[in-house]
Amino acid sequence: MKEETAKTDAKNKSPLNSTEEEAETGEVESTEDNRTKIDFYKFGKISINGKVFTKDLIIFPDGIIFPWIRKTGHLLVADDISEYLDNRIKTLIIGTGYYGFMRIDESLKIDFVYRKTQEAVTFYNDLENKENIAFGMHLTC
Repeated sequence: MKEETAKTDAKNKSPLNSTEEEAETGEVESTEDNRTKIDFYKFGKISINGKVFTKDLIIFPDGIIFPWIRKTGHLLVADDISEYLDNRIKTLIIGTGYYGFMRIDESLKIDFVYRKTQEAVTFYNDLENKENIAFGMHLTC
């Protein structure tokens, strides 16, 4: 039987709804049915297919990389994503944070869409086909 007590996200001190399940560090979620849906996003927290994440992550057609750790927290450089990209990814969406503080290195030579994370979530959810999409998200500032 699932415990019905609320967990607390220590970093943000905000209670998790008793129906939310917090993802474990390093856990990779399967999204093979290509129906990945972001339930909600707020500063420091995102729910994807009913699972809550409190660290930056990347959604791929076949799973989630969590946590997504970059060399410099607020600057996206090629080394931060190159190991995750392959020829099947046609579009990379980047959520630059709640306030849009994460910057993208001008020397990055890939095609991508970047927006504040909430706007990027809406853009991602509105896509009909996510088969060739990767979505990296900075969840805080």
